[in-house]
Amino acid sequence: MKRKAEQFWFVVSIAILLLAMERSVEARRIDLKNVAIIQPAAPESERTAVAARVLKEELEKRIGERVRLTDARPSKGVVFEISVQPADSVSNGATLPERRPEGFRVELKAAGRNVTAVQIVGADKRGALYGVGHVLRAVEWGPRGAWVPSEISTTSAPQYGFRGFQIGYRNTANSWDAWTPEQYEQYIRELVLFGANAIENIPIQDSDPSPHMKLSREEMNVRISRICQDYGIEYWVWVPADFDLADSAKKAEGLELFARFCRNTPYLNGVFVPGGDPGDNHPRLLLPHVRDLATILRQSHPNATVWMSLQGFNREKADYVYTYLETYQPDWFGGVINGPQSPLIQEDRARTPRKYAVRHYPDITHTVRCLYQTPQWDPAFAVTLGREPVNPEPVYYALIHNAFAPFSHGFMAYSDGVHDDVNKVVFSVRAWDPEADVREILRDYTRFFFGSAVSDLAADGILALERNWRGPVATNGSIDATLALWQNLDRMAPENRSNWRWQMCQLRANYDAYVRHRLLYETNLENEANEWLLRAQVTGADSAARMALKILEKATTEPVRPELRARVEQLCDDLFRSIGLQTSVPKYRASGFERGAVLDFVDHPLNNRLWLEDQLAKVRSLTSEAEKIRRLEEIARWENPGEGSFYDDVGNIAKQPHVVTGEGLSTDPMMIRNPNPGFWAWDNNRSTWRPSLSTAMWSGHHQTGWPIALQYTNLDSGATYVLRVTGVGDAFPRANGERLVPTLYGTRLGEFKEFPVPRRLTKGGELRITWDIPDEADVNWRNKSRVSEAWLLKR
Repeated sequence: MKRKAEQFWFVVSIAILLLAMERSVEARRIDLKNVAIIQPAAPESERTAVAARVLKEELEKRIGERVRLTDARPSKGVVFEISVQPADSVSNGATLPERRPEGFRVELKAAGRNVTAVQIVGADKRGALYGVGHVLRAVEWGPRGAWVPSEISTTSAPQYGFRGFQIGYRNTANSWDAWTPEQYEQYIRELVLFGANAIENIPIQDSDPSPHMKLSREEMNVRISRICQDYGIEYWVWVPADFDLADSAKKAEGLELFARFCRNTPYLNGVFVPGGDPGDNHPRLLLPHVRDLATILRQSHPNATVWMSLQGFNREKADYVYTYLETYQPDWFGGVINGPQSPLIQEDRARTPRKYAVRHYPDITHTVRCLYQTPQWDPAFAVTLGREPVNPEPVYYALIHNAFAPFSHGFMAYSDGVHDDVNKVVFSVRAWDPEADVREILRDYTRFFFGSAVSDLAADGILALERNWRGPVATNGSIDATLALWQNLDRMAPENRSNWRWQMCQLRANYDAYVRHRLLYETNLENEANEWLLRAQVTGADSAARMALKILEKATTEPVRPELRARVEQLCDDLFRSIGLQTSVPKYRASGFERGAVLDFVDHPLNNRLWLEDQLAKVRSLTSEAEKIRRLEEIARWENPGEGSFYDDVGNIAKQPHVVTGEGLSTDPMMIRNPNPGFWAWDNNRSTWRPSLSTAMWSGHHQTGWPIALQYTNLDSGATYVLRVTGVGDAFPRANGERLVPTLYGTRLGEFKEFPVPRRLTKGGELRITWDIPDEADVNWRNKSRVSEAWLLKR
């Protein structure tokens, strides 16, 4: 009896403790019932009306009841009071954050016996909106109700004054070309609530029509312009000179098109003219063109400015711009923008006169063949997910922002779809506060979009999606754990299943796991096929080749994890319906295979099957059985050149034992721009070149760089070695600092280059191969030289 009594009182004490904890939590938060918003009287209400409307509409979505707009304080409930500082009290040098441009103060106060007031004081119209954003991001909400935490009070102002995103309404985009104006407004609103203050459209370039557009580009340009004007944020446009400026007729036509655009656009703050990508004009032609654009622009929008980037400029062209600006310092020139293929941002800032600001134009939307490639990425992902998948990389992009922001006054990030949504939020919040903790940013994000019940787990789930992409897929068992986490979240919060942001996370979790299981399975199939090729002397060459092909075909005839494949396809369909995300060219009419078409490559071979099938077909055409057997052995031992010899698939993180690449994620801006090889796609990723899995190559492209080195140890000091490489274009290796002379020099894709290594260089048993980068300053980045595979062969 005594034992049962003890157990009883133990259970009672636990229940009392849990009840006390629950009440303690409730005491630290304010229940959002009987909610009202007080607006100030005119004329101040004109500066708070948008903030009040946004707060009302977003609260109603979360609390499930009507929020009143009133001019008098109610007798009970929660009241939000929005106001704006007098204009003459706001300055950049103000001590209080709420008195600096875009700053705000949020304060929780008791406003009577039964009334709690949340006061939102903005320095200006934007500040009021950002204060509302702070409140909404803190609101805890879900099926059981909604609350404001008692610790919501704060003051804040942004560190960097320009925080924008390019969301151009054009065919190239993978999602928002399917949007209505209402969807555009909602997305712009959400970007603003996380700190954005500028939007950039692409209203003229890219004339290909989109099959998804609800409005013409001219109509949507006007609507986006008015949305930005309504929210009090800046509206910019990207206007490349993608024609020959020496052609007077084409130039006149371009200027007239721009003039008509300016006249038809109700609100406009700035124009960005890229130096290249697209366009190939010398700055002696481009700078006068920018001046002409500025003249036309100010006729309709007298306070707007024109900025220019030095993208694609070689040293002579960049020097021409710096010298011109230093010499003439024209008032019509707005500033310098630093983007892909620009000089280093440090140089842009150092050599641009101080009267002009420098702005960062980061590419946060792509994973490969881009400015900031995904680090330590396995080629199994590169050939399936490709260049523009759902790509939440919060840790990486937080690092990128802080590395380059000190050289700029802010950023306008390049984006071509909703797939990079997390990266947008990270960039905005880090521009507001460079010290913001990444997980806290994600907790705000998941609380705002998914609800507080799952916000912590979902934040960790997004971090886990980023970790899925670090290192070799085959040995990354956490990929399956990430899937399990998101599957559990889906069971916990079924109300989120129609939420497109939720769907994107689910898609990535399922897709990543499917890729991993396929990679393990198909790697084993290739190994088994190679074993059959090595039996050719016993079975006969043709029989061995047939058996190898039959084994390779199991990837299709006996697929692994079909339920994951089906889930991926369903999520792609859900995303097309919910947000217009086009994950397939044939099914959803995506603008191209590089533009987010992940469904089209979900079954892409994850071994060298395409190459093997091509090579085995060629073997069948050989006339001699001995020749066939010899070639089959070469194919089977491609990556295993024999004892004392070495092989590296230099772009494949799982097969590069001798590649020196540096460790981890560096905070050095140079290393951020050069962390990885590029993954190059030919024939829409259907190339039969080897390595057909990775098509991974280090190149002379200044954004991807060449590998630091190949390092070999424990070599036979009495042996002779030959360095063999494949790739495309030129390669100029050095062995222990000495330039090697080739005896074989194929420059076409897949051809061999061979460089004998003088024996005296390996007497010490060690060899370090480095590279002289080819002089290809005027070569388009997609056409630069690259190296793909490397062998050190012992002769």
